[in-house]
Amino acid sequence: MKTSMIALCILCLTLQLNAQVKKVKHVVLIGCDGFGAYAVPDAKMPNLKKLMETGSWTLKARSVLPSSSAVNWASMLMGAGPTEHGYTEWGSATPEIPSAVTTKYGLFPSIFSVIRDQKPSAKTAVVYSWGGIGPLIEKDAINIVVPGKDKDDFCADTAASIIRKEKPYFTFLHLDEPDHTGHGIGHRTPAYYKELENVDLRIGKILQAIKDAGIEKETIVILSADHGGTGKGHGGKSLDEVLIPWVINGPGVKSNHEIKDVIITYDTAATIAWILGLKTPQSWRGKAVADSFIN
Repeated sequence: MKTSMIALCILCLTLQLNAQVKKVKHVVLIGCDGFGAYAVPDAKMPNLKKLMETGSWTLKARSVLPSSSAVNWASMLMGAGPTEHGYTEWGSATPEIPSAVTTKYGLFPSIFSVIRDQKPSAKTAVVYSWGGIGPLIEKDAINIVVPGKDKDDFCADTAASIIRKEKPYFTFLHLDEPDHTGHGIGHRTPAYYKELENVDLRIGKILQAIKDAGIEKETIVILSADHGGTGKGHGGKSLDEVLIPWVINGPGVKSNHEIKDVIITYDTAATIAWILGLKTPQSWRGKAVADSFIN
């Protein structure tokens, strides 16, 4: 009798998860470079805060160390830390430590090859502002790749156009701000907070594009960052550098919910794979952020 009850519970849980996954046909990941979680409470970002109010969020997600760009974008997309994928520095273009494993695309497995191998017909898109993203993505596994050459408005507009026209299964948009302002003028400065208003306008363009495409009720949006910053830099161990926002919104996601689970940036790829019902590689160390979803 006890065995039968356990089996029934497992079956019910499986059915719940499958039903939840079936509601979602698209995932959009927005990555804001150098966006420290410390800035969210005082930032004038109505689009972001609407996502938080109607979705799940935390301001205590953490980057991997060092709190620098390439190592963290790799971790976010590759579901593992630098010990596994091998990218260890700010501008890593090739792994300083040989990757523990590589795919047929020549890089450590990322969410892009996971999608391509398990959903060969699924359309994926990447639009990125900082050129350092290019060496970290498996281009041959992605349908649409657009480098934005440090032009965030171009990147937001292009990603919005792609979402409207192509309705990709998975879209990744990288924005260079507020990192550029953080380096040039400084974190926790009026200019930094002012730039976050522009970041929010770009987020709004993506949300509007999702509505215009008619896929709002079947799309999950995740927003996060690679690292924060202090003074005019980052890469250290302070919480201003390490703590990043992590926001998720869409069907099956809890509303107005502060996530209490520990989140490391490599959990982002694992969460996307879970949402889409994909099996994750053995080499990944990330876990789906289950606390953000309705049971």
